[in-house]
Amino acid sequence: MTGGEPRYGAFLSYSHKDAGAARWLHRRLESYRIPRRLVGTGTDCPALSQRLGPIFRDREELAAGHDLSEGVRAALARSDALVVLCSPDAAASVWVGREIAVFRDLNPGKPVLAAIVRGDPADCFPEMLREGADGAALEPLAADLRPEGDGRRLGLLKLVAGLAGIGLDALVQRDAQRRIRRVMAVTLAAAVAVVAMAVLTIFALSARAEADRQRKEAEGLVEFMLTDLRDRLKGVGRLDVLTAVNRRALGYYRQQDLAVLRADSLERRARILHAMGEDDERRGDFDRALAQFDEASRTTAALLAIAPDDPQRIFAQAQSEFWIASVDYERGNLVRAKKGFDRYRVLAERLIAIDRRNPDWLKEAGYAEGNLCSIALKQPQDVRAALRACAAALAWMEAAARRIGDPSTMTKDLANRHAWMADAYRAAGDWPNAVRHRDSELALLERQLARDPANVKFRAARLWSLRGRAKIDLDTGQGDAARVRLIAVLGQLDALIRLDPANIEWRHVRTQILNEIDESRAKTPKE
Repeated sequence: MTGGEPRYGAFLSYSHKDAGAARWLHRRLESYRIPRRLVGTGTDCPALSQRLGPIFRDREELAAGHDLSEGVRAALARSDALVVLCSPDAAASVWVGREIAVFRDLNPGKPVLAAIVRGDPADCFPEMLREGADGAALEPLAADLRPEGDGRRLGLLKLVAGLAGIGLDALVQRDAQRRIRRVMAVTLAAAVAVVAMAVLTIFALSARAEADRQRKEAEGLVEFMLTDLRDRLKGVGRLDVLTAVNRRALGYYRQQDLAVLRADSLERRARILHAMGEDDERRGDFDRALAQFDEASRTTAALLAIAPDDPQRIFAQAQSEFWIASVDYERGNLVRAKKGFDRYRVLAERLIAIDRRNPDWLKEAGYAEGNLCSIALKQPQDVRAALRACAAALAWMEAAARRIGDPSTMTKDLANRHAWMADAYRAAGDWPNAVRHRDSELALLERQLARDPANVKFRAARLWSLRGRAKIDLDTGQGDAARVRLIAVLGQLDALIRLDPANIEWRHVRTQILNEIDESRAKTPKE
């Protein structure tokens, strides 16, 4: 071998039936750029440049005989690592086994990495991977590229980390930062908070007092991301940014041992899962949302079992019950939804029994009655039950507003209760009371928008209010008035959709409004 012959960052060994996966992995490994700050930081054969170097994949050089061609043996000798694509076919492949054996013989001590591409892990590892160079039995570790495993993205990062000799955690963090670096300005605030949290967790000192101080600071940042930052992001209407923040916050807990986390930390993690599920639900991804809510419910139920009279534990479990029932409601499974909302109401009543003066618990009672109000207005409607539940929900919210220090923080909840009250009266055919509550709702929203005209959450709520008023016009045969309102709503809704194109709910409502505009034309008296 002459000094001019190229060296390879890795040699890909695979069955020809996995050629598609090999081509994909070959392209991604050769094109992957290691984050600049991680170059040269590895402790084991660290990467000295941002590229892994050329990756050998040319299976056409295999001879038709029973041994590896000279070209392949030479490539194995000039490779710094071996990456074995594992599948049932690879496990049965003579060539893959020989390539592993030859690589180990030519490059003792150099890494052999495994990547599962198909099949069950128990059946996809070649025999040579199950034993070391000395013949001792091994339990192979592998990046799992299957969707049900690590997935292609994380699996690729595991391989890059192994080839470059750098830590996986550091690589994942840098890779994620690179992908979201150019999001809007509010994302930058989130990224700063996340980086600060990551710095606190990664560089935590071994001393117990210092570790506790850093834990409190990191969880303080998580709390900020769950409350103030989340409210601000909702205000600008960007689901993609909310998702990035949620994943970063959850990433902090994935680095911890859940078995030793304190109860308040576990509860905060459950709240992150609630937030992630809420955003998934708004995107229309109900399966993913339900998975998040179920995982959160397992935690909150366990915490409640330990402290059944703790109001915070009751509150946390109530949120899990609500979100799981909300998925059933959105899917139209009203029987299951009502059972879940009934469990939520029982928990809300327990909170009221503990402290009837607490405005947060009063709001929970309002939410609980509001859920039953919405169920009663679904077909087949129970108008009497709807009027009772909607009125009770409004009364609880008004009681909370009287108790709270700043009533303006209740605007959204009060407006929402007036909206549902209007719908209940509309179902009963009581048009004057339906109009009265729609007007009350709109007045609350207009006052809030006068203080914060750019708030997307209240801009959307105002559109729903105007649409509700147009429905009353349609019910009473006022097609012209309904159409004027709906056309105005449609134009403003299109502006919101341009802000957040991923919002499935808004697009669904837009289709409904177009149908209602057509209906208004049919109800306009012909001259």
